[in-house]
Amino acid sequence: MPVVALLGTLDTKGVEYGWLRERLLRRAVEVVLIDTGVAGEPLVPPDIPRVEVARAAGADLARLRAQGDRGTAVTTMAEGAAEVVRRLHEQGRLHGVLAIGGSGGTSIATRAMRALPLGVPKLMVSSMAAGDVSPYVGAADIAMMYSVVDIAGVNRVSAPILANAADAIAAMATGYATDAPPPADDRPLVAASMAGVTTPGVDAARQRLTELGYEVLVFHSVGSGGRSLETLAAQGMFAGVLDLTLSELADDLVGGAFGAGPDRLRAAGRAGLPQVVSPGALDMVKFGPLASLPERFRSRHVHVHNPSVTVIRTSAAECAALGRQVAEKLRAATGPAALLLPLRGLSTLGAPGGPYHDPSVDEVLFTALREGLRGSRVELAAYDTHLNDPDFGRTAADRLHTLVTANGPARATR
Repeated sequence: MPVVALLGTLDTKGVEYGWLRERLLRRAVEVVLIDTGVAGEPLVPPDIPRVEVARAAGADLARLRAQGDRGTAVTTMAEGAAEVVRRLHEQGRLHGVLAIGGSGGTSIATRAMRALPLGVPKLMVSSMAAGDVSPYVGAADIAMMYSVVDIAGVNRVSAPILANAADAIAAMATGYATDAPPPADDRPLVAASMAGVTTPGVDAARQRLTELGYEVLVFHSVGSGGRSLETLAAQGMFAGVLDLTLSELADDLVGGAFGAGPDRLRAAGRAGLPQVVSPGALDMVKFGPLASLPERFRSRHVHVHNPSVTVIRTSAAECAALGRQVAEKLRAATGPAALLLPLRGLSTLGAPGGPYHDPSVDEVLFTALREGLRGSRVELAAYDTHLNDPDFGRTAADRLHTLVTANGPARATR
């Protein structure tokens, strides 16, 4: 029988968790109710009490309660919950996690969910789910469901939402518990970054790497994708990284909407992974809908990419700063790295005839990259082609294959 963990503060959400438990039991799912509350007494009896959750984090519940510090309590119980669900999964006693809550409950539950492997069903019903959920999701496969109303009783609005959540996790857990494991795949994994404006070039590289015996995981360069790539690279999941789309760096520098944070383009180098990099899409900064574009950028070269994304062309000064930043990050790499420069354009918008085609500004970027890498171990090669030329993509793939192969026989299949 599939097992679902219900994870939450039973002193404030006990009635709702009791309702969810009954719904799940009617779906032939075993339930493990885990209490992560600290202050009041649980309103329903848990299967794993809060004292055990605190102990799993190396803390004493009585002392934690006496401190009266909510921030410390949330952090501690989140760490304890993560350890509890991790142990349950290792023991084969967990096939899915469901939680409900506001900001505190969501912080605790999603921290625990992030401790579980990819593929384990994770569903969070939260009043926070209609906003920026990146701090909660991180690089995990957490499904966020908006509660519409606060989690405060089971009523005519919340009841169907909670029912849907229970039915969804029951179905997912059943599938996870009963499906046969996928066939073993010993192909080495390669990460690739891609955006709509770099798709043709990255697709050509991906197809070439597949021919060479790799499985390629493509990450969408919209902030969350870059963070996921960096997280998994830091865990040593990849044989190599093909980073042909760096637009998240421009968003972070200029203030766009899809930045991935200061550690973007660092994890592969720190982990010693072979990487082939190109400054794809550094000719633009991405924002949300046109109405969201800050006034200070409206005099720039604005292009409505689609109803949800508006872009501006990076300036020469911004390109110079981006070139120095990319060079600094690549110089710090402990593994083999190569930088490939497509001299005829960095994106579909920057192709000859495109709205952002500006060779003089691109050259500022290339010059900063060349100067920043002078005297380093990073390979640097320039090509009289566009980033989205299939030949450029295949060349980048072949170069990564060479670096991976040279990095050790366990890393490549041929």
